[in-house]
Amino acid sequence: MDRLTVVILAAGEGKRMRSRQPKVLHPLCGRPLIGYSLRTARALADRIVLVVGAHAAGVRAAAGDGVTIVEQRERLGTGHAVLQARAACGGGTILVLPADAPLLSGETLERLVQHHQATGAVATVLTAVVDRPQGYGRILRQGGRVKRIVEDRDATDDQKKIREINTSVYCFEARRLWKALAEVKPDNDQGEYYLTDVIGVLAKAGGRLEALATPDPVEALGINDRKQLAAVAALQRRRILDRLMAAGVTILDPASTWVEDTVTIGPDTTIYPQVLIEGPTTIGSDCVIAAGCQVSASRLGDGVTLKPYCVLGEAVVEDGATLGPFCHLRPLSHVGPRAKVGNFVELKKSRIGRGAKVPHLSYVGDATVGEDANVGAGTITCNYDGVAKHETRIGDRAFIGTNTSLVAPLTIGEGAYIGAGSTITKDVPAGALAVGRGHQVVREGWAANRAAKRPPVGGAGGRAAAAPPQPDDD
Repeated sequence: MDRLTVVILAAGEGKRMRSRQPKVLHPLCGRPLIGYSLRTARALADRIVLVVGAHAAGVRAAAGDGVTIVEQRERLGTGHAVLQARAACGGGTILVLPADAPLLSGETLERLVQHHQATGAVATVLTAVVDRPQGYGRILRQGGRVKRIVEDRDATDDQKKIREINTSVYCFEARRLWKALAEVKPDNDQGEYYLTDVIGVLAKAGGRLEALATPDPVEALGINDRKQLAAVAALQRRRILDRLMAAGVTILDPASTWVEDTVTIGPDTTIYPQVLIEGPTTIGSDCVIAAGCQVSASRLGDGVTLKPYCVLGEAVVEDGATLGPFCHLRPLSHVGPRAKVGNFVELKKSRIGRGAKVPHLSYVGDATVGEDANVGAGTITCNYDGVAKHETRIGDRAFIGTNTSLVAPLTIGEGAYIGAGSTITKDVPAGALAVGRGHQVVREGWAANRAAKRPPVGGAGGRAAAAPPQPDDD
């Protein structure tokens, strides 16, 4: 294959999105739109040139490394946009891609480039045959050969009946492209320099023009407004789920399952209905993700079980751990192998050691819980003093009784015990027992004495008596 340059056109304003954000930065299944074109280009090209508009700092940042960025200062059409890339392209084959067609597959584009180079064409157009061609440029042929592309707004009534459309994807022989672009005139309804007019110029010059139809017309779908964004996202989500299922993941109800394109899931993992997995998330093999769970930007090892309605964000869960139901792992939470985090437990910036248990109704923040430790129900790490956050350290095999408040900064030694209902404010040595609660007081007969002192309800004339005096404290 000859040297290939991919030119991605990302300078459009996207006015129909009704957004302050450039269209190509709108997210689709976990990636900005521009991310799909860039990913495909990186798999094919020797060189990538991205054409952006003015004031497109966000697009520049999204491009990442290995991309040459050129600016189209005036929006004078697609032909003008490609011309801005000339100095950065060099010779060989040029593949032009739109930045808003995320369903284009690498396989289809590779076939297009191979066909273009094998036939010696000066230009090859990727086309699609669709039932509803409205809004797309039409392919005009003569004797079976491509002769011209006419934009929808400039087409005659007869031309609008043509079902073969332009996908805005082209291969060009570089030298002939630049020569033809110099001859394009803005003689159209928009007063712009159309890249599509290059096809007509090359045809008049006698160059060989080729067209290759995509096997799946869905690949040609572009995005101009939020309605189209939602429609394409639905198609992309189904592609993602199909890919996962083909790789050995069980998805019980694809219709209610949302997995973004940035997610990796190992084989023999089962995903229950109404699950949302997003961001750069990795889930290992043999996991169970039960109904209603939401996992974002997290890493789960092998054999992890998430019971229903767990919420994880920027967390790590190691092999064999069990979470939930109804637990919340906030950012920088780390659950060790075979650990258990139970129902209605919230973790924040904490590490739970191997085999440790935080079974239920607890808040653990800015803390380290050692191996095989047990944190009883209702335990709270009091990590915030109103000004700063403080750490709690719980040693291996420590036992924290129920309804305990651990006031940080605090260290509980290995194998230490904390009595239920305690408020612990000082470090506890290894192996010690700490109890920090008020003494229980029992007053025999107190209830009967209280009742005897209470005056009768009501008085003369049926009026209520004054409120009874409060019982003595002694």
